[in-house]
Amino acid sequence: MNFEATEIDTPSISSSAMLVEIRINCWTGRKKDKAVSEEVTTDKKADRGTATVTKKLLGDCATLHAIDKQSKNARNASYKRTLPWADTGPRLLSTEQYFKFHPEMTEWQNEFYKLVDDFDRAYPFELAQAQVRLGDLFDPSDYPHPDQIRDKFRFHISYMPVPDAGDFRVDVGNETKQTLTTHYKEYYNEQISGAMNDLWTQLHTCLSNMSDKFAEPTEDDKATKTGSKTFRDTLFTNMNHMLEMLKTCNVTGDCQMEAMRLRIEDALHGITPDAVRQDSRLRAETKRAMDDAIAQIPTLDM
Repeated sequence: MNFEATEIDTPSISSSAMLVEIRINCWTGRKKDKAVSEEVTTDKKADRGTATVTKKLLGDCATLHAIDKQSKNARNASYKRTLPWADTGPRLLSTEQYFKFHPEMTEWQNEFYKLVDDFDRAYPFELAQAQVRLGDLFDPSDYPHPDQIRDKFRFHISYMPVPDAGDFRVDVGNETKQTLTTHYKEYYNEQISGAMNDLWTQLHTCLSNMSDKFAEPTEDDKATKTGSKTFRDTLFTNMNHMLEMLKTCNVTGDCQMEAMRLRIEDALHGITPDAVRQDSRLRAETKRAMDDAIAQIPTLDM
């Protein structure tokens, strides 16, 4: 599924959106062992560089695993309320979403540092056990000093404005400055277009999931006693979140996107997961509404 690039003659979005960057650094507790890797390739009569031995310095350390899991979940949570901007780094956050995004990410951040505190306290014991776990693979130089281990973990939330298309303040001469401004304007419009197309893509996924689950089950599908496909209530939760994103992240004021949001809200008004499970006619009607909405998504290359 690919969206065609669309040209957007868009006004500045600096008052309706900002950029946010989440940077999370974690000590992984893993280290490649070059010497042992060479031993393995030699023993197995393999070419040098064809095998790599990576040591888990603390084995299956539960407190370190908890930090890693928290950092991944925090990043995923940030993606749910933001849109892509650059290939890496900052993402686009609407002003409306900020008031939900910041408290949520601060909570993720606080919990991250609580887990770091737990690991910091457990680290001296884990370090003592490492030599037993690793045997001859143990190398003291692989491990940070206990007084320094906490500094290996960081969780930063940074906000910055979206630069206006003509905001080049460098002393390069008028002609060069105009060239740079033109290049940035093209980049600026491409990023906004990409962010809006990402919203349409997410919507297509939500609509397709709902349409699929509301189709009549086949012999290969798991079906309920009432004859519907098995689905979780999160099918509706995810759609409600998607509708919220369409409302709060429509930073270009796209009339078609707003009309689509209202159309889907109207189609789902008063409908509950249990009602859909119980009523085959309601399932069919709702599926048709989702399919009609899919057909109206713009610039989708089917």
